[in-house]
Amino acid sequence: MMVTLALLVLGGLAAAVAPRVLTRADWPVREPVVALWVWQCVVAAVLLCCVLAMSLSAAEAWEAVRGNVFAPAPHGVVEAYALGAHSAWAAPLAITLASGAVWTAAMLTREVRGARARRRRRRAELRVRSPRLPGEVPGTERLVVLEGDRPDAWLLRGGPAPQLVITTGALRRLKGTQLDAVLAHEQGHARARHDWLLHCSSALAHGFPQVPVFAAFRDQVHHLVELAADDCASRRFGRLTTALALVELNEDRGVFGPCPAGASHLPGRVDRLLAPAPRLTAAHRLRLTAAAALVPFVPVLVTFVPGLSALR
Repeated sequence: MMVTLALLVLGGLAAAVAPRVLTRADWPVREPVVALWVWQCVVAAVLLCCVLAMSLSAAEAWEAVRGNVFAPAPHGVVEAYALGAHSAWAAPLAITLASGAVWTAAMLTREVRGARARRRRRRAELRVRSPRLPGEVPGTERLVVLEGDRPDAWLLRGGPAPQLVITTGALRRLKGTQLDAVLAHEQGHARARHDWLLHCSSALAHGFPQVPVFAAFRDQVHHLVELAADDCASRRFGRLTTALALVELNEDRGVFGPCPAGASHLPGRVDRLLAPAPRLTAAHRLRLTAAAALVPFVPVLVTFVPGLSALR
């Protein structure tokens, strides 16, 4: 039971401390791809703490589970975990953690189904506003132009290939390679599968709104994926072109005034493109990536310490 408690304490500390450390640092804005990796590793470590604690508490509560968990282990390893010493707490804890796992799966399923339903509605609206011509194969066009005065552009996923939908208002506003920068931005989202990151972060935040790391994970992922896509576009077409494309698409939405609508990050994104902070060195990025990759191994190490000690 002590290992289970240690895992829960470790997961709780990571869930409480990691968001404060990462949101106060300045390097994630300079390296959004690395920051996304770090956030994923932290959240994976928290979830792994819960899964391992559930497995150990279930092994302590029920003999059948214990036989499966410790089947290949020598008898001394099982004794090292002192299973049965606090069996009264083991079953309720295992059931609680298992319920959390089921709830997480349910939230992710709801998020994915909701996203698919929204895509179906947008495709139905697209067919109404831009009907197919005779002989046209559905889904083969990569760029769809809609009549509309409001400048707008978005990537419609699903189907044979993602489609960039753009209004005539946006075409009138975008000049030169600005349209190419918008396309590169949306392609950056598609290549990195940012939609799955958004689904997972939203599912965790909606399922467990009181857990700080999940709420911060959702907010940061929504911001960082846009910065990463901005970088994809700026590497191909330049920072100025990408910044101007953002301004042209969003100027009429009230996000650049003295009182921005909502909590828009667009002014900060434009400032970042026009006055970029220096990137971290390659060695620094490598150290951050390697350190983050080791974080999920900490709960695994905590779990196996008693067993490894018993094998000496």
